[in-house]
Amino acid sequence: FRFVQRAIEYEVDRQIKILTQGDSVVQETRLYDSNKGVTFSMRSKEEAHDYRYFPEPDLVPVVINDEWVKEMKDSLPELPEQKKERFIQNYKIPEYDAGVLTTSRAIADFFEKSVLLYPKPKIVSNWIMRELLRELKNDAQKIENCFVKPEGLADLLKLIDEDTISAKMAKTVFEDMYHSGKPAKEIVTEKGLMQITDSSAIENLVDKILKLNTEQVEQYKNGKEKVWGFLVGQIMKETKGQANPALVNKFLKERIG
Repeated sequence: FRFVQRAIEYEVDRQIKILTQGDSVVQETRLYDSNKGVTFSMRSKEEAHDYRYFPEPDLVPVVINDEWVKEMKDSLPELPEQKKERFIQNYKIPEYDAGVLTTSRAIADFFEKSVLLYPKPKIVSNWIMRELLRELKNDAQKIENCFVKPEGLADLLKLIDEDTISAKMAKTVFEDMYHSGKPAKEIVTEKGLMQITDSSAIENLVDKILKLNTEQVEQYKNGKEKVWGFLVGQIMKETKGQANPALVNKFLKERIG
């Protein structure tokens, strides 16, 4: 096969040179010398009959008309490129996302079923590409054999929207779902991962952290903005990551601006 390739490449160059010089390429059969890497003439051919081509009397003619071509096209399943374009148009996701999601029919089907249950295509796309495909790659596993189903992913994403868990905690829950096959709600309950959304509880915690870190508060007020991340981190550490981040930032802002 390598020699076939080399012979073709040699012929491409040879024929280009002939045509560039204004000459015509002779119709002939050529051989390839694999030692020299060149082709050479074996015998000339002029017309089809020289190749002993002739009609096969036992084979009836096949007439291919436009109607038949259309019927064949309509019977084909949606091809990858068509699906990719449809994903871009219908779901308004980037071309890169659409390309990844249509690498296999199973992944594309998983995405579409998930979006039916949780109609936020870009978020679904992100979770499939970053979390699900990463886990599958690490295990050399196919998506068809995965514990996580579209229904499970949709339920997990709804828990984030409901402020039951944070996006960060959701990644921990997802890993457990992937390995155990348990539903997201069950894992959240078992591990006590429910997000703290009690405003008064978070307010009190913010006050406590600010009193313990007066030096950092002053640094922030004097323009050292990086300290904000430290203060948020202290609150999240105190709650094992379960405090609602939006509420934490809200009350911190009210206290120190």
